[in-house]
Amino acid sequence: MYLIFDTETTGLPRNWNAPLSDSDNWPRCVQIAWQLHALDGRMISHDDFIITPDGFDIPYESEKVHGISTALARRDGVDIKTVVESFLAIVDRADFLVGHNLKFDLNIMGAELLRLGKENILVEKTNLDTCTEDTALLCELPGGRGGKFKLPTLSELYVFLFQDSFEEAHNATADVEATARVFVELIRQNKFNQTELQQSTQAVKKSYPNIVPLAGLKHRNLHKETAALISPQKPEVSGEEIQVDTLPFCHLHTHTQFSVLQSTISIPKLVQEAASMNMSAVAITDIGNLMGAFHFVKAVNKHNKSLEESRGNPIKPIIGITLNVCANHLDRSHRDDGFQIVLIAKNKNGYHNLAKLTSIAHTKGFYYVPRVDRELILNHKEDIIVLTGNLYGEVPYKVLNTGAQQAEDSLLWWKEHFGSDLYMELMRHNQEDETRVNTTLIELAKKHGIKMIASNSCYYLKKEEANAHDILLCIKDGEKQSTPIGRGRGYRYGLPNQEYYFKSPQEMTQLFSDIPEAIYNIQEVIEKIEPYALARDVLLPKFDIPAKFVVSEDQEDGGKRGENAYLRYLTLQGAKSRYGELTNAIQERIDFELSVIENTGYPGYFLIVQDLIAAARSLDVSVGPGRGSAAGSVVAYCLQITNIDPIAYDLLFERFLNPDRVSMPDIDIDFDDEGRSKVMDYVIEKYGANQVAQIVTYGTMAAKSSVRDTARVLDLPLADADRLAKLIPNVKLNTIFTAETTNLKEDLRADEFQRVEQLKEIANGDGLEAQTLSQAHILEGSLRNTGTHACGVIITPEDISNLVPVATAKDSDLVVTQYDNAVVESAGLLKMDFLGLKTLTLIKDTVKLIKYRHHITLSPDDFPLDDEPTYNLFQRGETVGIFQYESVGMQRYLRELKPNKFEDLIAMNALYRPGPLEYIPSFIRRKNGEEEIQYDLPEMKHHLEQTYGITVYQEQVMLLSQELAGFSKGEADVLRKAMGKKIFSLLEELKPKFINGGKERGHDADILEKIWKDWEAFASYAFNKSHSTCYAWIAYQTAYLKANYPAEYMAAVLSNNMNDIKQVSFFMEECRRMGVPVLGPDVNESFYKFTVNNDNAIRFGMGAIKGVGRGAVDSIVEGRKEKPYQSLFDMTKRVDLRAANKKTFESLVLAGGVDSLGDNHRAQYFQDKGDGVSFLEKALRFGANFQEHQNSSQVSLFGEDSEASLTEPEIPECEPWATLHELKQEKEVVGIYLSGHPLDDFTYSFNHFCNARVGLFNDLAPLVNKELTFGGIIGEVEHRVSKNGKGWAIFQLEDYEDTFSFRIFGEEYLKFRHQLVENNFVHVKAFVRPGWMNKETGKLGDPRIQFNDFRQLQDTISTYAKKLTLQININQFEKEKLSLLTKTIKAHKGNHKLDIAFYELNQQIKLVMHSRKKKVNISKELLADLDEQQIHFKLN
Repeated sequence: MYLIFDTETTGLPRNWNAPLSDSDNWPRCVQIAWQLHALDGRMISHDDFIITPDGFDIPYESEKVHGISTALARRDGVDIKTVVESFLAIVDRADFLVGHNLKFDLNIMGAELLRLGKENILVEKTNLDTCTEDTALLCELPGGRGGKFKLPTLSELYVFLFQDSFEEAHNATADVEATARVFVELIRQNKFNQTELQQSTQAVKKSYPNIVPLAGLKHRNLHKETAALISPQKPEVSGEEIQVDTLPFCHLHTHTQFSVLQSTISIPKLVQEAASMNMSAVAITDIGNLMGAFHFVKAVNKHNKSLEESRGNPIKPIIGITLNVCANHLDRSHRDDGFQIVLIAKNKNGYHNLAKLTSIAHTKGFYYVPRVDRELILNHKEDIIVLTGNLYGEVPYKVLNTGAQQAEDSLLWWKEHFGSDLYMELMRHNQEDETRVNTTLIELAKKHGIKMIASNSCYYLKKEEANAHDILLCIKDGEKQSTPIGRGRGYRYGLPNQEYYFKSPQEMTQLFSDIPEAIYNIQEVIEKIEPYALARDVLLPKFDIPAKFVVSEDQEDGGKRGENAYLRYLTLQGAKSRYGELTNAIQERIDFELSVIENTGYPGYFLIVQDLIAAARSLDVSVGPGRGSAAGSVVAYCLQITNIDPIAYDLLFERFLNPDRVSMPDIDIDFDDEGRSKVMDYVIEKYGANQVAQIVTYGTMAAKSSVRDTARVLDLPLADADRLAKLIPNVKLNTIFTAETTNLKEDLRADEFQRVEQLKEIANGDGLEAQTLSQAHILEGSLRNTGTHACGVIITPEDISNLVPVATAKDSDLVVTQYDNAVVESAGLLKMDFLGLKTLTLIKDTVKLIKYRHHITLSPDDFPLDDEPTYNLFQRGETVGIFQYESVGMQRYLRELKPNKFEDLIAMNALYRPGPLEYIPSFIRRKNGEEEIQYDLPEMKHHLEQTYGITVYQEQVMLLSQELAGFSKGEADVLRKAMGKKIFSLLEELKPKFINGGKERGHDADILEKIWKDWEAFASYAFNKSHSTCYAWIAYQTAYLKANYPAEYMAAVLSNNMNDIKQVSFFMEECRRMGVPVLGPDVNESFYKFTVNNDNAIRFGMGAIKGVGRGAVDSIVEGRKEKPYQSLFDMTKRVDLRAANKKTFESLVLAGGVDSLGDNHRAQYFQDKGDGVSFLEKALRFGANFQEHQNSSQVSLFGEDSEASLTEPEIPECEPWATLHELKQEKEVVGIYLSGHPLDDFTYSFNHFCNARVGLFNDLAPLVNKELTFGGIIGEVEHRVSKNGKGWAIFQLEDYEDTFSFRIFGEEYLKFRHQLVENNFVHVKAFVRPGWMNKETGKLGDPRIQFNDFRQLQDTISTYAKKLTLQININQFEKEKLSLLTKTIKAHKGNHKLDIAFYELNQQIKLVMHSRKKKVNISKELLADLDEQQIHFKLN
């Protein structure tokens, strides 16, 4: 017989895998119903019971499902023992237990049996479930895991089988009736596979020849019965006569944007809103982290400071956190997010406990979410206030989902441990579930003497921002807003209404007018909070100094005598090494710097940095010469922290460490990017992993990303979203929609302003696009994700989580601070920037190549600063690949400047940036003697002589202010900062001091006024000379290597750009210009990186070939050590074929890597002899067999060795590939064309008759109403036919830089379709027209391309060239050049016009002469001759 049964319960288990003996985990049974059926399907008996709650209540959430309230169950229920005895009696009669999702019901009743001390006999019965993969296949409902069909609910299965529905789902009697009908019908349809049911199937078919009918039982409407029992409750009003609208209120449960993707509230706006509502305090309680804490306190302090003059009410910042408290934070066997509990810090100690808890939650407890448990909270509970939280808090949740008794037990645990610091949080968001919960919470609070507070979960500031917040939640979960809010599949998470905003005190007091004490008690919480600062002085890690420098008093008073003594010792030792004999000036400078370091208290900092850099050098890591202001320190130079002598270049220490004002020194260190990780490992080993961290970064939603994200959630078509995003220039949406039109017009380019106006017009509409923009505007700036700072490293004197909260990072083994780079130093952490500089790796690789090829060991720090080839290279402007000097504009200025000393390079590095750029022409003219050098005062010459009278550096302003007006070193630095940052109030203070100081020294007041005015104009642009000198030195080192070892240098440049194939192509072009051949890969010469061979040619690195890994390359290089490979067979014998597999060899062949192994062409390697096995594959099998024989040391029966006993496969004959096909195969595996480019023959056509590259077409908006000419090679072509029968096509066009997929329609397609042939070289004329106007919306569509002409690329010059104009600089044109040019023109006589334009740059003279008699034939050959003679020309 079949026992079909179903249960209704108090909820769901928190852990589905927990044993049934875990009675707290498994919910209680509140109703059970069953039917006993015979083998032929007929019902024999049925019964059902509501069970009397004993020691538990029925939660409201469960009541909503099945309708059985605690009151109803107590009225109509039966004792559980009686029910279980009846159930076991019926189980005993059954052969099979049947149900829908039967395992749940078996577990529920099994747990009840164990609670009663009975044996769980249910496990002995055979189970039959109607919710299986088989019924899923039957119903074919989408949405299952892993792409499968989802398991059907009982309702879904019922509808599928009977095309009818039943209403009383989740009433046990109705569910059993439905399950019974479904089960018998499935037997009738023979859907069960069990052999023992075959007989039953026949019997059921006999009983029910057609469809199985319903049993026809009557069912109680439990929801109605429960509703009838509930009498309306009037709120209990306090007897006190209080005007509630006058009560002060502040929010204690507020989430900011740092609750990532869960709140739209920014901290500045939160503080502003709290101030506008005259709140005396405000709290932040972000979920799981304290990332916003420092920013919050800083914002509140800033607000309070602004009130000092206006005498407003200050705000008290309250720092809290919402933590997920689970059963065991280390348990990852199942998901347990725990309950959300709000913890608030009473003081600094409480804050540190919160920091410790969130740190552990992230570093040890993270599983889906950061988690802690009760034990952890007890360990860190001092000075913490606990709020019971929202509906996800432990007590409210248990009231809703487990029962009032369990909720009370939990409440008593929190009260036991937190006493009067526990508050019952009451919320009124106008939700039925909250209303029901609050009734129980108020009862419990009064019963146990726990004070209540009124609260509102705040996720957005204004009620009208509710929709934007809902969109944010959808972004977080990757959902569409159209998906309904609810639980389970097919639903999404969302807040139930729009009441989760930052309500005013008036609104909150009105909401809680019946419980005024809940408002009163907030003031008690506020008064418990002691104000405290998060900012502190930087804590340096302890540096161990040698015993002889240790001073015992330091231990007692925290002094740094020992560190200062040791620093002085190291500095003087280094000074002897750097300078030899110390002059008085050098000794004075060292003493001055050491005294400032001693007074500011940072000797340990210098010792730490010195130690790190010394360790880096010992680990063979390249270290930069310095970076930024630190290069101005002689102490740093003597300690070898920097490698630039600050005295030689007038670099100032006070620019780095102001003697008048204590500020943290900041030394950024450049390491070669491959060695940076070694330094990190050293730091971790020296200080301990728990004292080293990286810094978190916050990724925010910028204008374009907020539009794209919002559009996806609102289901705006992708094309429309893309169009909206492309209309946004590089400004914020807030600026676009709030700034004055006149200001926008001034700040934006004309085309950008036009797009902004279009954007505003769209935003003022009422369609989905307008809604997207308005909501994206609200979401702009929201925190979207967190990352790790690229170079920032934190080192602390103790466990870092004792100082600040930390978390984990996806891509790092180190922890990351929860505070970002903007505040870590203010929070007292030592931050150091370890920068990976690719240029240092480049220099290092070049030096290695030079040593390998020439057996010369170079030291970049010892390169002579008067190397003539290096300056010649700068003077020619050939600085491609030269650090900081490779831009086209810089090259032009270098050619004009003709630098011949290192100081010129320093100045150009400082001048070539926005602002000072306008001074470069004057600087060049003065340098070349074409403009008089003038000084406002003779005393200025000493400091401005190196820069030809122009103020270029901040250091010059500082030195001149000291010399002209008697400023102290500290005051000079303050002046530099005031000018650089345009702090006008400070400038106003300093100006009289400068003028008066100058007059006291005998200088004319008018001249001083002029100097001050010049400084004000230029000082904001003036650059840090220390930084410029350091980077000019690195640039000089790269230029020295390029000038003296061009092949080795360019090989290293190519190696360092291997991952960017476009850069590889660019630098290969530079190699060709330099006359340095770049040869394709070769298995006998290539290494992993690019190298230089014996013929001084660069050999392509095998590591740049797709499918060729480091292991394969190492094996190939190892195999050829004794002698080069003679053939492919020889190579397969020697290479480890496990490392270099078939894919490796195929890629090498296609890239040309085996071309040198015999006379075979590439096509032969892929040819077979009709057996389907390519020659390459046969060669690999041959090699594998050979190696196998070698390894087993076998010989044949006749005594030959293994080599002789194996026959090399025969090389098949076939036609070679066409050149174009071969080039395309190269590009497939390398990413670029190696042995040539298909368009190389058409260079002049591109340079003179094309005004666009195909890459421009990726963004059509800026191209509207422009005619474009471009060319390329046609790739894949698809000819198609539209619905109305008209032809059109999609074709790819590739030029030197990019590939674009075009579409061509209508008459244009018919006119030019004959040109759309794969591998055809074409020149195209096109016009970009505005998009079509949508008649319904009046909006323009995307711009469209109108094709006006297609022509063969090879015909371009002969078709379009009309006139040749030669451009000749009369200062550079010599007699020999003229003679050679005359011969060239005679050799290319023709019918095209010839003009000659003579020009002189200095006086800006130009004379154009038209040749009447001489005409030329403009051809590729003529243009090539002119290029060879370095004569500039223009066509047409």
